[in-house]
Amino acid sequence: MDLAPRCATLEMPVGGDSSVARKPFNLLRWYAWVSLAIIVSIAVGLGLISSRFIVNESIERDALLSAQFIQAIAEAEVRHVSIPNVRTMGDLLDPRMDQAMPDVDPDARRRARGEFLDHIAHLPDMLLANIYAPDRTVIWSSNPSLTGKSIESDDDLEQAFEYKMQVSASYHDFNDARSEQKFVTPPQQLFIENYIPLFDADGDRVAAMVEIYKEPHDLIVRIEHGLLLIWLAIVVGAGLVYFGLYALMRRAARVMAVQQKRLISNETYVALGEMSSAVAHSLRNPLASIRSSAELAQAFDEGPAQKNISDIISQVDRMSQWVRQLLQSLRPLNDDAVPVDLAQALQESLQAFTVPLMRSGVSLDLKPLPQAQVLGHPALLAQIFNSLIANALESMEQGGQLRVAVVRQDRRSLTLRLSDTGRGMSEQQQRMAFRPFFTTKQGGLGVGLVLVKRIMERFGGSVRLNSREGEGTSVSLNFRLVRS
Repeated sequence: MDLAPRCATLEMPVGGDSSVARKPFNLLRWYAWVSLAIIVSIAVGLGLISSRFIVNESIERDALLSAQFIQAIAEAEVRHVSIPNVRTMGDLLDPRMDQAMPDVDPDARRRARGEFLDHIAHLPDMLLANIYAPDRTVIWSSNPSLTGKSIESDDDLEQAFEYKMQVSASYHDFNDARSEQKFVTPPQQLFIENYIPLFDADGDRVAAMVEIYKEPHDLIVRIEHGLLLIWLAIVVGAGLVYFGLYALMRRAARVMAVQQKRLISNETYVALGEMSSAVAHSLRNPLASIRSSAELAQAFDEGPAQKNISDIISQVDRMSQWVRQLLQSLRPLNDDAVPVDLAQALQESLQAFTVPLMRSGVSLDLKPLPQAQVLGHPALLAQIFNSLIANALESMEQGGQLRVAVVRQDRRSLTLRLSDTGRGMSEQQQRMAFRPFFTTKQGGLGVGLVLVKRIMERFGGSVRLNSREGEGTSVSLNFRLVRS
C-alpha cells in the first residue's frame, strides 16, 4: 500500500486572482454569534422582568399585610376603650379635633390614640412613621421634629388621599430633598414606603393617612435569595439552550459540509467520467488497430524487431488497462445495498491472491472472522479487497506479513483492518492518498484507493488509512451491519 508521490497536483484560483477571492461563508460561526446575542438578550430581558415582578409582588404583599395589621390595631383600640361606633381611629388621631367631638370621652380618646401610636412606634423593622391629617399636616411622627409640618409636592401622598387606597413604593437611596424622609436611623439598603388610609365612620372619607418607612431585613434576604435563584436558573437554562442548539447546528454544518463535498466530488466525477468516456472511446479503436498490426507483424517477422513488437503489444495492453480502470473508477455507483457475508467475500479475494502471496514471500495472518452480514455489493466488496491486497503486495517487495482482523464490532457497525509490513508512507503521502490520479506505483493510474473510498461511502461506511515510513500501512474499513 505504498503511495509515494508520482504526480504533481496543479491548483489554480478560479475566477482570477486568489488574493481577491471572497472568504467562504462560515455558517457555524455566524450562528454562534447571532444565537448568542439573541439568547443573551432574551435571558436578560426575562431576568429583568422576573426580578421586577418578584420585587414588586413581595413589596405589595408586605404592604398589604402592614395595612391589614395597622387597620386591625386601629379597630381593636377603638373597641378596647368602648368608644361609640360612630367614631373611628382616623377621627381620633388629630389632636386639633378634640374639641369638635363632645360625644367622645377625652380620656378614652387619649388612651385609644396613645395605645395606637405606641403600636405604630414599635412596629418591627420600622425606620420612620408619620400620620397626616387631610390637610397634609403631620399630626404625629416617630421623629418629633416632623410633627406639625405641612407636606407639599408628595405625589404618593396625594395619590393615596385622592384614590383612597394604599400606596407602596421601594427605594434604595433616600432623598434629602423630601421633607418627610427625615430618618432617625438611616436605611442601609432597600427600604419600603407604605401609605395606609384610615377612614371615618361612614367609610367614604380618609380621616388620616399613616405613612410607614420599613427596612424588612427578612424580606430583603428572601428577595435576594429569590433573585439569585431566578438568575441562576436563567443562566443555566440559557446555557443549555445555547449549547444544545449549537451542538445541533454544528452537527448540521458538518453534515452539510460532507454533503457539499460529496456533491462537488460527484460533479467532478461526472465531468471526468464524460471526458474519460470520450477519450476512451476515441482511443480504443486506434489501440486495437495498433495491437492487431503489431501481432500481425510479430507473426510474419522473426527478425531482431521481435523485441520491439513485443514492447508495443505490452504498452498497448497497459494503456488499455488504464482506460478500463479509469472508466471503472469514474462510473456512477448506482448498485443497491444488499446483505453480503463479509467473511465469504474476504475469503474469496484472499484465495485469488494465494499464488501471488506465496511468490512474494508474504505470510498471511488471518484472525477468525465473525459470521456477520454487512451492507454492500459482492462485486464491489471484492473490488475493495482486491485493490487493498494488491497494494499491500506491491509495498512488500522483499516479503513481509499481511494481517487481517476485525478490531471493533457493535450492534450497528464492524471495523475490518488490513495491515502490511511494507515501506509505509509519509504524512504528505497519507494526505494525498485518496486524491484521484495520485499514485506511487510504476505505471499505476492512482484510482484504486479513490474507488475504495467511494464504494465504502456509497454503502454508508468509511475508510481510514494509517501508515509510518519503514513500518507499514494499515487500512481500516468500517462497514454497516445488517440488523437481524
